[in-house]
Amino acid sequence: MKYMMLVYLDEQAMSEAEREHCYVESAQLAQELNSGKQYLDASPLHPVATATSVRVRDGKRLVTDGPFAETREQLGGYYLIEANDLDEAIGIAERIPPARFGTIEIRPVMEIGGLPAN
Repeated sequence: MKYMMLVYLDEQAMSEAEREHCYVESAQLAQELNSGKQYLDASPLHPVATATSVRVRDGKRLVTDGPFAETREQLGGYYLIEANDLDEAIGIAERIPPARFGTIEIRPVMEIGGLPAN
């Protein structure tokens, strides 16, 4: 089963040096997951200040700067993995370096027909 691991943290939680080290550790984890055929994709996101939100209401598009909701922690990146079950996904989530600074939300990915194949 595919699981999306959403990385939430306060953007100010790490110094620039800590952030760079976290990127190195995250790349190492991605390599380990890849060797075990569990890695599908991963990437950090640019700061929340670069976000744009789009909503359509009554047929009209509304575009605003920033995220949809103001929160203490922001979506900072993701991992898309393959795991046998939630317990295995939890074991992977606890190895994601930003878990030391924020929260990893695990969501099973719905498989639906009609989407392009990889």
